[in-house]
Amino acid sequence: MDSFFRTHAYLVEHLNAPVRRDLMDEINWSHRLIGIKGTRGVGKTTFLLQYAKEKFNPDDHSCLYINTNNFYVQDIGIRQFAGEFYNHGGRVLLIDQVFKLPDWSRQLRDCYDRYPNLKIVFTGSSVMRLKEENPELNGIVHSYNLRGFSFREYLNLVTGHDFPSYSLDDLEKHHVEIATEILQHVSPRKYLNDYLHHGFYPFFLEKRDFSENLLKTMNMMIEVDILLLKQIELKYLAKIKKLFYLLTCNGTSVPNVSQLAKTLNISRATVMNYIKYLMEARLVNIIYNIGEEFPKKPGRVQLHNPNLLYSFYPQSFDQHDVWETFFCNTMWKDHVLNKDGKGGAFIVDGQSRYKVVEHPSRLKNGIDVFFAVNNCDVGTNNQIPLWLFGFLY
Repeated sequence: MDSFFRTHAYLVEHLNAPVRRDLMDEINWSHRLIGIKGTRGVGKTTFLLQYAKEKFNPDDHSCLYINTNNFYVQDIGIRQFAGEFYNHGGRVLLIDQVFKLPDWSRQLRDCYDRYPNLKIVFTGSSVMRLKEENPELNGIVHSYNLRGFSFREYLNLVTGHDFPSYSLDDLEKHHVEIATEILQHVSPRKYLNDYLHHGFYPFFLEKRDFSENLLKTMNMMIEVDILLLKQIELKYLAKIKKLFYLLTCNGTSVPNVSQLAKTLNISRATVMNYIKYLMEARLVNIIYNIGEEFPKKPGRVQLHNPNLLYSFYPQSFDQHDVWETFFCNTMWKDHVLNKDGKGGAFIVDGQSRYKVVEHPSRLKNGIDVFFAVNNCDVGTNNQIPLWLFGFLY
């Protein structure tokens, strides 16, 4: 156990976490079993270590971080390891990549029942359906999602400011005052294009080629998160990757599911399942028409965040695709987004209509639609600067 404590102390001491994620304050840490889900590359490991650093002294052996890649952990399993840790005075066990262990959910349940004074916080893939696919965890696990950097978090990092987040209601009612206040300190639009290209994933801070790193991450999402967790045979990997590429080349238009099925030589139902898996892996976003949901045909399929758009060759998207991808991605955390058949607008929470546009000068102030305007620092009435939606979390 001493070697695990030494590794824990080293990782915490050398932790580089330039941005403190708001999720740290949103989690109810009094719960005994907490799951942190998120796509690859958004900083789940850093988040666990940051929690340990904030709450415990590095030499406090009541808290321990472990990664399930460790062969000893893989050999004895969570159940036995947790018992050894508990007998050494352990009270908070942080488990990274829990899904790599067989029967992990059953083992977590056993730990929960056997050690009432032990808290377990674990990370897992966004593909995991903790409660739906693991009924033994129902009623005991509390699940949270860690997202990539918002534009606000990115802006705070690169400028040294500490701007707060705002609710959508705040933006709709007070966007002029909010934007005016922010512009007294920084010009956000100067940084927006950089964020759209590489700011969503924290690993842009690493001294590695971002595009290659992102491409590797995307492949891992499909090869591990989808194939492993959904137990799909390896022979279908090429079809899933080709589907992902075809959806990307399709832009923001309505996907032709029948044609995709024909091209890939699979059934329409399989195409829909694969699209759903890509959505759960946070590679694409599925936007349905009002009143429709899976397995209905999507009203639109687009990439999960704008960084992904720049990783494809040849780049077949236009700038408006980037803006809409950014807008939709900012909305997904707390809101439901549907497609509106009227002129490419979106319906937010079944109520507000939004349309992403470039210039404010060409717009009329209507009462039934909000405009997210790219070429705009401060809006007016129902015209809200596009960059300001990056402050929703």
